[in-house]
Amino acid sequence: MKHLKSVLILAAVLGLSACQSKVEYGDAKEVETVNANFGSTDLQSITTKMVDSMLTFPPVLALTANNNRPIIFVDSIKNKTSEHIDTESITDSISNRLLRSGKFRFVDMTKVDSVRKQLDYQNNSGLVDPSTAIKFGRQIGAQYMLYGNLSSIVKQGGSTKDVYYKMTMRLMDLQTGLIEWSDEKEIRKTRTKSFLGL
Repeated sequence: MKHLKSVLILAAVLGLSACQSKVEYGDAKEVETVNANFGSTDLQSITTKMVDSMLTFPPVLALTANNNRPIIFVDSIKNKTSEHIDTESITDSISNRLLRSGKFRFVDMTKVDSVRKQLDYQNNSGLVDPSTAIKFGRQIGAQYMLYGNLSSIVKQGGSTKDVYYKMTMRLMDLQTGLIEWSDEKEIRKTRTKSFLGL
């Protein structure tokens, strides 16, 4: 009986150690091919394509000439796919790359309510020295709006799944309503299941 308990304990320990997972760091830029869904490689590819396109487009080069840094706000990218995709990550990556180019300045429209509360506190609470309070009506308005859509077409036949993604972005002059730049990035991914269904 004592021998049987020892064998069972050993089997349990071996079973638990066999079920343990291993976590390793990988290269964030490495191509990710776990499945056909939208992934990190797609995000990086879209970001690079859109930023490079916008920064090299002749009318945008004219807008940013002579150290002129137009002020932009980025509208939320619309997810028109059937997947849950964090489009805020795409927006953040594009905004960061454009800002780091030194060619643009940004207004963060996602923080308007927080800024309004802080200005209200500074000006109306009676707790802030009026000489240091930031006055209402001093912010600079955006000149351009950057916006876009991410859409997809998914087709499946037998063991093959084909996913087509298209990201479209535009830069609009808020004063005139004219589109100053537009481009799109296409991605196609195909997944074929093996004979064993893996």
